[in-house]
Amino acid sequence: MNPEVTAFIENNPVAWQIEISSKLRQMVQETIPGVDERIQYKKPHFLKNGKYAAVISPAKDSLSFMIFNVAGLELPKGFEGPEERKWVKIREGQTPDYEMLSGLLKQASSTL
Repeated sequence: MNPEVTAFIENNPVAWQIEISSKLRQMVQETIPGVDERIQYKKPHFLKNGKYAAVISPAKDSLSFMIFNVAGLELPKGFEGPEERKWVKIREGQTPDYEMLSGLLKQASSTL
């Protein structure tokens, strides 16, 4: 695990975003063994074989989780974005479906 990503997550001033970001990061690590992680464009990015797989993006009142390489995948309602990458916004009090996100990430990253 990249210490820069750890510091980024832990230094977020919004407690609920720290908790969700940490769980999303752990889910990505378990879904894509050996995933590379880095801070890029001021956000944690996760790469497989040098290609973007996922991004955690905190905002003022939400947290977005983006999955790349999703063209052709069946995505549940609530995802936004262009054909090749989609994100879901998580707001305070919501609990992400980590199992569903992991399944989508596994499918999307299988060809990276």
